[in-house]
Amino acid sequence: MTEDLSPAERYAAARVRAAEEATALAPFRAMYDFDLDPFQIEACQALEAGKGVLVAAPTGSGKTIVGEFAVHLALTQGRKCFYTTPIKALSNQKYADLVKRYGSEKVGLLTGDNSINSGAPVVVMTTEVLRNMLYAGSQSLTGLGHVVMDEVHYLSDRFRGAVWEEVIIHLPESVTLVSLSATVSNAEEFGDWLDTVRGDTEVIVSENRPVPLWQHVMAGRRMYDLFEEETDHGGRGVARREVNPDLVRLARMENSRTYNPSDRRRGKMVREADRERERRQRSRIWTPGRPEVIDRLDAEGLLPAITFIFSRAGCEAAVQQCLYAGLRLNDEEARRKVREIVEERTASIPGEDLHVLGYYEWLEGLERGIAAHHAGMLPTFKEVVEELFVRGLVKAVFATETLALGINMPARSVVLEKLVKWNGEQHADITPGEYTQLTGRAGRRGIDIEGHAVVLWQRAMDPGALAGLAGTRTYPLRSSFKPSYNMAVNLVHQFGRHRSRELLETSFAQFQADKSVVGISRQVQRNEEGLQGYREGMTCHLGDFEEYARLRRNLKERETELAKQGAAQRRAAAATSLERLKPGDVIHVPTGKFAGLALVLDPGLPAGRTGGHRGFEYHDGPRPLVLTSERQVKRLASIDFPVPVEALERMRIPKSFNPRSPQSRRDLASALRTKAGHIVPERHRKDRSPAADDREIARLRAELRAHPCHGCDEREDHARWAERYHRLQRDTRQLERRIEGRTNTIARTFDRIVALLTEMDYLRSDEVTEHGRRLARLYGELDLLASECLRERVWEGLSPAELAACVSALVYEARQSDDALPPKVPGGKAKAALGEMVRIWGRLDALEDEFRINQAEGVGQREPDLGFAWAAYQWACDKGLDEVLREAEMPAGDFVRWCKQVIDVLGQIAAAAPREDSTVAKNARKAVDALLRGVVAYTSVG
Repeated sequence: MTEDLSPAERYAAARVRAAEEATALAPFRAMYDFDLDPFQIEACQALEAGKGVLVAAPTGSGKTIVGEFAVHLALTQGRKCFYTTPIKALSNQKYADLVKRYGSEKVGLLTGDNSINSGAPVVVMTTEVLRNMLYAGSQSLTGLGHVVMDEVHYLSDRFRGAVWEEVIIHLPESVTLVSLSATVSNAEEFGDWLDTVRGDTEVIVSENRPVPLWQHVMAGRRMYDLFEEETDHGGRGVARREVNPDLVRLARMENSRTYNPSDRRRGKMVREADRERERRQRSRIWTPGRPEVIDRLDAEGLLPAITFIFSRAGCEAAVQQCLYAGLRLNDEEARRKVREIVEERTASIPGEDLHVLGYYEWLEGLERGIAAHHAGMLPTFKEVVEELFVRGLVKAVFATETLALGINMPARSVVLEKLVKWNGEQHADITPGEYTQLTGRAGRRGIDIEGHAVVLWQRAMDPGALAGLAGTRTYPLRSSFKPSYNMAVNLVHQFGRHRSRELLETSFAQFQADKSVVGISRQVQRNEEGLQGYREGMTCHLGDFEEYARLRRNLKERETELAKQGAAQRRAAAATSLERLKPGDVIHVPTGKFAGLALVLDPGLPAGRTGGHRGFEYHDGPRPLVLTSERQVKRLASIDFPVPVEALERMRIPKSFNPRSPQSRRDLASALRTKAGHIVPERHRKDRSPAADDREIARLRAELRAHPCHGCDEREDHARWAERYHRLQRDTRQLERRIEGRTNTIARTFDRIVALLTEMDYLRSDEVTEHGRRLARLYGELDLLASECLRERVWEGLSPAELAACVSALVYEARQSDDALPPKVPGGKAKAALGEMVRIWGRLDALEDEFRINQAEGVGQREPDLGFAWAAYQWACDKGLDEVLREAEMPAGDFVRWCKQVIDVLGQIAAAAPREDSTVAKNARKAVDALLRGVVAYTSVG
């Protein structure tokens, strides 16, 4: 209270208030009807002081306010601000928010689909659009003061993450960067890198959720708290949380056996009573059904809720299950509002398409307040679901994990059906980072007092493991940056090879690699200190013991090498002798369990050789089947013949001989002993050792004897120190090779890419050739393949629909890569062109092998996928949506997404294709027009 302050204190407080009111932050704060959090104020003040900022805070904490302040600051200073997002839907959402605040004349939008008022002082765009602007040297960059990178943790995405690093590295120094990230465990490391490449950057980390999150497990009819009630020790932080003992008891009970066979001796009535009691206990534990979960959350006042199901089909099935169960979450007034909004947003979709898209079933769910949300849905349908959910008209959404990435759809509760998901290769447990991101949606700031994360009980659930998942905040940011062909030609064009190499060395990927080298370098240092001590221990007063130890080591290695050669020669001679055996040969088995006289029944050669046997793999030479003099029939191995074997005698094997008959074996073994029992096999003479006549060994032994250290009394002590020295030196060299492998890794990859592009005449030293300039305009995973197709005129003479089919192979990737049936493709010229594209890819693949460019490391050209060619061709030929989707066996959302990616690449090809003596550019533009119709053309922004 100011009346309690002294005049001097009141004057000082007035000075502070006046100083605050003079800043750009004061009028910005006045725009909001709530006060800003300390981390938001700190970040905004850093921005106004001219610093870059990295803000890492939980989902829903309001970190975008810092981005909005950058917009406000740029407009105040008469400069531009670009607001970048990872996905188009988020760009559309942010564009709508900024238009509401600043008006449509001051805000523009640039995505692959839309271009609205691109010359405005504030432009919202996808990150790829800004990257392309930087490489093209766009005039739009003039006057740029701030760039906001929302969801900057996307740079760890292995497919698109490199784009974020490219933008951060290449932005002009005069631009202030605002990086907004989810809570990551290595924010300081990322901030250090930003400080290195962008200059003064303030790192602001907030781990406080604005709305507290309560964790629960729903089992049977009950919802259990995951943790026992926690206490805060005098404000010093959250005390250690214990797992709810009721949950531990449930898990123990469920995992216990229902019936113990040892109880059979007990009376029948007692056993039945035990089982009945156990059944009653177990009846409390089951995984609740989806309608049951929603009904329970509704009764507890925990809606709206998002239920994460890691399957598109599972999301759709969940909605149907709720409809069949008769769930109704909306009253009549809400149903009317839902219908109005839906009809308005879908008015441009033709009636015949609505039927194909499952519109009426979808609408029924929405009217009841229930919906699915996944990438297979039509974008318009997804946006309607998002709008209705935010308005509170949809109260239960079943979604895949893609919903957790960026879209602003906070809920009161989040439900996780399972803690396992398919990661593209196998079913794997979700990570603590993924758990944090999914449950981060729970709790709406300014609406809910608390959020709730509910995990459904599953068989064999371990409450302790779940508590570990919920209590861990490990979500490290890992760079996925890799140079590409397009990046290489653009960098060389702008900066030359040397400067480009230096720029790539500043990437976050190299920064992290260099940091990982620090620990190894320390170990190398320790090893070198140890080597010095060992060197002193092996010092001999008579001469250079290191040299003497090297002679001993060389002698030992030579003797070992000759011994191996001798053993190999003996094995080869023994195998050759076994191959000469025939049925009826009497042999002497020299060693092993069955040593002694034996009759060859089958020589055991591979199929196709004389007397071949098909019952075993021919890996270790012949494996003869023999009858021993002790009446045993056994198949021997090469290990039983360390020396060559020869037939001592020949015997006729009766046609009636049956190796399974004891009588047959007894009779033939008796005949064997009678025929050859008196023969004494020749004793195999041991060959002279190769070492005895080896000149190298003789030379080394002579040098050893002549060496001064050979006569030292402490020679063997010195030798032990020398052996330790040698082993540690070998380990140290391995560590040094590891350091070398991690140092300059990005630059070395860049060098290999540049070498390949030079070989293909895309680059000549620091000059970018005509082919290179074409490649610079082609962005995408198969940039070099697209450029080569233009270079070899593969697409000349194709119709627009045929060109669309061919270009689809550059972008499409089947969700299931192991489809057994070959995809259907258009015939005629399109089929020939697709075949030629695969042939060119094969040539590029071989060239990449030659230049050690490895696809497994995320660099290089994958094989083109023809799986979308027929759908793209049909749609470009004006076929109906029903026919195209039915033949493609593809959800509408996937179809639209792939069509838009094809359109994007067609636009690049139209810009890159030669203008003279070529039809490709003209037909690419026509193909865009042919594809951009119906459901594909519905714009997301009105």
